[in-house]
Formats: sequence, C-alpha cells, structure tokens
Amino acid sequence: MVALIIICIVVVVLALLVLFLVFPALRRHPDREMFRGKFIAHRGLHGGGEGEPEVPENSIAAFRRAIEKGYAIETDIHLTRDGRVAVFHDDDLKRMCGDPRKPEELTLAELKALRLAGTDETVPALEELLELVGGKVPLLIEFKCIDLKTCTALCEAAADILDGYQGEYAIQSFFPFVARWYKKHRPKVMRGQLSMGFYKESFPKKLAGALLFNFLGRPDFVAYDVRNCRNIFFRLCSGLGAMKLGWTFKDSAALDKARKYFDGFIFENEETVK
Repeated sequence: MVALIIICIVVVVLALLVLFLVFPALRRHPDREMFRGKFIAHRGLHGGGEGEPEVPENSIAAFRRAIEKGYAIETDIHLTRDGRVAVFHDDDLKRMCGDPRKPEELTLAELKALRLAGTDETVPALEELLELVGGKVPLLIEFKCIDLKTCTALCEAAADILDGYQGEYAIQSFFPFVARWYKKHRPKVMRGQLSMGFYKESFPKKLAGALLFNFLGRPDFVAYDVRNCRNIFFRLCSGLGAMKLGWTFKDSAALDKARKYFDGFIFENEETVK
C-alpha cells in the first residue's frame, strides 16, 4: 500500500511538472486573429507560377507576390557581422547563393552583393521588407540564432526596427530564448515557439519537441510540423490554450489531412490552398 501511494505521488508530481513546463501563455493575445484561418506564405510566395518566372524564396519578388495575392507572410531573419538584420533562411549561403559562409560572417553590404538562386534578387534587409509590406498583410518572423549571444543581439536589433513598424506581426523561433527575451523586453508582441517531433534527434532536441522549454518564454502560439500533428505534447499545449500554426503544407492532400489540428496554415506552392 505504501509503495502504491509513493508511486501515485510520483506520477502526480511528474504530471504537474510536465504541465508547468509545457504551459503556454495564460493570456489570449488580441493579435491571434491575424492568423486564425489564414494562409501564410512560407518565405514569401516563391517558385514559379503559370507563365511566370521562377521567384526565389525570401526575396522582395516573393514577398510582393504574396502581398498581391493577400497572403500573410512567413519569413526568417539573421544578424549580420555589422549588426544589421538580414532576411534569409539557411544557416549558410551555399544553397541559395553558392557561398559556403554563414550570414553572420558577412556585413549586410557583402550579403547584398550576392544573388539569390542565380536571379537578380538580393538578400533584403528587414527594413526593406517592412517598407514593402507596410501593414498590407500580417508578418510571421522567425529568428535564426546560432548561440545565446547572437540570439540576444538579434532580438535587440530586430526589436529596435520593429518598434517603429505599424503593421501586424508576430515573432517565433526554434530557439526558446527568443520567446524568453520577448516576454521580458517586448511583452506586448505576440510570440511563438517553433518545434517538431525530433523523434530521432538528440535528447535536448527531444525535449524541445515535447515543448518542455515553454516555461522559458510562455509562448502565445506553437508552430508545429504538420507531419507530427498528433504529437501528444503538441496536443497538450494546444489543449492548454496555445494557438496552433502548422508548417509546412506543400500540397492540398496534406492540408486536407491535417487542417483540423491547426488554426493557421503555413504553406508553399499556391496550388496547395486553391
């Protein structure tokens, strides 16, 4: 009997600990509606449309196309060597620019001397993106961090720019310290935690996939891999009140299959949402 009582106590304590770690923000942020039921163009509306030239991701042309179609925009930012904020996704420049260096190793001017995917498009600065969008559609901005020091510097630099922006936007990152920084320094901004199952990854990544770092930033929403939409921790977090964004829907079949699990839909390929 004593052993059973001890087991029950341990189970209850562990359950309460998991709830504490996973719990999202208690508030229901008023800006949630900007993404509810909306389609969000992943890195802008890139690729080639019928009779249209190929448009590279995270380019001014891709963002312009998304605005013209009325889609919200998901994008990514890095800190440059000279402390500027550049709009770019990958950890290095090889895939998009044929350069093996990292965005953090170059100044903004050096980045802008490169070309995206062999086109005339260049890497935009965050200011250029904001000027183009000008509040026409909501923005979902992912912070790309390589370490805690860079994370803090990126948050500070981006926040200084975004403070003067009048349009709707929210921030997100795989790195939980981004949400933590925003919770402390810009609490009014809607913040999100990006994640996925990480089933075959390292133990720390498994913890991140289980959203057990939510206690650091108490995110308003969770953006989760659509392939892992049945993940028990994701469903627990959403059941506790977090808004749910799904990434990345790449065809209509995937959208139809997982739509019911999410409130907003990050997509590639416009045929996905037609």
